[in-house]
Amino acid sequence: MIRRLEEKDAPFMLEWMHDKTINCWFRYPFADLTLEKAKFFIKYSFDEENQHFAITDDKDEYLGTISLKKISEKDHNAEFVIVTRKKAQDTGLVERAATRIINYAFKELGLHRIYLKVLSDNITARKLYENCGFDLEGEFKDAIRLEGRYRDMAWYAMLNWKEKSMGKTD
Repeated sequence: MIRRLEEKDAPFMLEWMHDKTINCWFRYPFADLTLEKAKFFIKYSFDEENQHFAITDDKDEYLGTISLKKISEKDHNAEFVIVTRKKAQDTGLVERAATRIINYAFKELGLHRIYLKVLSDNITARKLYENCGFDLEGEFKDAIRLEGRYRDMAWYAMLNWKEKSMGKTD
């Protein structure tokens, strides 16, 4: 279901990267990436600061990438990012993968907070994040310029529920 990215995932990664209905939600020009660049990304996809995992089906086929980025040992937080192939949507795998990464972040990495940002009009993604337990912290008007127009961003976060229930604050 979740594992480290492997070189064999690169062609499947390009599927979503080159899909305009998926990459339209991102600032990074994923459509420009090549197989070689995807393999390079995979090779360096896991370290103390950024940890990218593959979401897979029961046959170990890559369905998407789920990540903790900008992991801060000092602040005990990280940015949560997820993107999937169309094949994975509406299967329940995405929610299960998100739950596993959230558990990993809090239990294994000892993080206090996980946050994310999403285009405000990406309703499907926002529903996913809310279903996973992320709380809306605010919306920022005209926060980014994408494809020649200004777009609003919504910021979400989740605090470590174990710490929260124990009243831990540091």
